[in-house]
Amino acid sequence: MALELARPPSCLGAADLHKESLAESRTSGAAPWRAPLDVYTEYRYTRYMSVREGLLALLAEQPRNGHQLKLEFELATGAVWPLNVGQVYTTLARLERDGFVARANRDDGTTAQKRYELTAAGREELAAWWSLVPVDDPPPRDELMLKALFAIGRGTEHALAVITAHRSALLTLLQQRRRALRAAAPDPDLATAMVRDALVVRAEADLRWLDLCEARLTGRKGNAR
Repeated sequence: MALELARPPSCLGAADLHKESLAESRTSGAAPWRAPLDVYTEYRYTRYMSVREGLLALLAEQPRNGHQLKLEFELATGAVWPLNVGQVYTTLARLERDGFVARANRDDGTTAQKRYELTAAGREELAAWWSLVPVDDPPPRDELMLKALFAIGRGTEHALAVITAHRSALLTLLQQRRRALRAAAPDPDLATAMVRDALVVRAEADLRWLDLCEARLTGRKGNAR
C-alpha cells in the first residue's frame, strides 16, 4: 500500500506554537505550556506489555530462574522488549505472593537456586489469559490517542499542530520499519518476523487515524464559519 507524503501543515508550526504559548502566558500570567521534546521531534510507541503473563507462559514449560526467564522472554518477543533481571524477580515475588508460582526444589530438596514453577492456581490463571479476548469499550489508554484528545482542549489550531507533527514523525518511522524489513535476513525467526509486521501495521493504522482526526477537526472548523 502506497503512502502519500505528509501534507504541508495548514496550522501553526511547532516553533510558532511554542511562541504563541509563551505570549499567552505573558498575557495571562499563567505558566507557559511546555511540550515534551518527543511531541514534535520524534514518535514513540508506548510499550504496554504483560510481563506477568509472559513469565507464567514460560514457567508452564518447565521451572526456570530469573536470568533464564529474562533471556527467554526477550527471545520469545523478538528482542523488542528488553527486561531487567530486577523487574523479573519483582514480578516473580508478586506471583509467589498471589500463589501463582512457587520455589522449585532441587534434587537435594533445597531451593537455593531460586528456580520457580507454576502452581495449580498459576496454570488456571494462565489458561484464563489465553482465553481472554480484549474488548473494544473502553479503548486502551494509548499515548497518541491521549495526546490528540487533550490537544483538542487547547483549540483546533493546537490540535492540528500536534496531529501534523506526529504524522510526519510516523511517516519517517514507517519508512524506517519498511527499510528494516527489506534489509532483514530472508528467514528471520518467527517471533521477530511477527513483531516487525506488527510495527508496520500499527504505524499504518495510526497514520490513518490521524488523517481521520484532521478531517473531523477541519470539518468542524469550517462549519463554525
